[in-house]
Amino acid sequence: MRILSGIQPTGRFHWGNYFGAIRQYIDLQNGQDSAFYFIANLHALTTIRDRELLARNTFDAALDLLALGLDPDRATLFVQSDVHAVSELCWILMTTTSMGLLERCHAYKDKKSKGLPADAGLFTYPVLMAADILLYDSNLVPVGEDQKQHVEVCRDIAGSFNSSFGEVFVIPEAYIVQDTAKVPGLDGGKMSKSYGNSIEVFENLKSQKKKIMGITTDSRPIELPKDPETDHLFHLYSLFASAEQTQSLAERYRRGGFGYGEVKKELVVLAESYFAEARKRREELAAKPEYVRNVLADGAKRATKKAAEVLDRVKKSCGIIINI
Repeated sequence: MRILSGIQPTGRFHWGNYFGAIRQYIDLQNGQDSAFYFIANLHALTTIRDRELLARNTFDAALDLLALGLDPDRATLFVQSDVHAVSELCWILMTTTSMGLLERCHAYKDKKSKGLPADAGLFTYPVLMAADILLYDSNLVPVGEDQKQHVEVCRDIAGSFNSSFGEVFVIPEAYIVQDTAKVPGLDGGKMSKSYGNSIEVFENLKSQKKKIMGITTDSRPIELPKDPETDHLFHLYSLFASAEQTQSLAERYRRGGFGYGEVKKELVVLAESYFAEARKRREELAAKPEYVRNVLADGAKRATKKAAEVLDRVKKSCGIIINI
């Protein structure tokens, strides 16, 4: 059983990234050969046009993942572009992928509907994603409910190839994890860097406090009861709090007689404490860049070895390698 997932280095990781994906990566790591996690820098090229920024973000992503608990002795961590086979497999898959399938994909449709420019990279993005998954004989792909389409498209692409050339690919399954849409941003909408409503995991503590204290709330008077189920500040609080703390706050909400500012102050303390050990580890790792580079190099070697096996199987199946 192999688990695979990737995360884009389009900016520093925020709370939504952590609770919606990274925490699950850490929980699911069971051995180097069973958990493959990559930093998707090729995918990031669809949005980043600054080479220094992309390089910095890629290295920072590795630092963040290791600091948050990804263990190179229990999982394979690598940079997407370091496994060259993924680009070759992407092209091979494009030859059996229908235009109609790609035209129905969310990212392309959303940009097109808004009149925004969509390049060929964005259009064929799902094929590269399928190559990422299929190249390692992945069985499970952890995704949020709103990302399930990515795995479904991958399954369609693999099925189309298998239909033409035989049972070459393992057909992956989506492993549904906590939906990142349930991690609200400062304004109550989905937390996202592109929406400008996020709080970074390793954000400067002074800046983090300022953002938390500025979280949008309603203007309900202090004395009135409040509904914890519909309040995004309560939901953010519950991400960091214990079950007992969450239950206690829910009771306070229903009774009323408190201000949102009290909850924000408590959230400041909880968030700082929650990531305190990770902050310390990150500082230590940042002082050892060679160690981080070695982790990525070792991960790339392991991933490349598996990728070579799968790509050889693919090339033989479709006649690129002459086997007569």
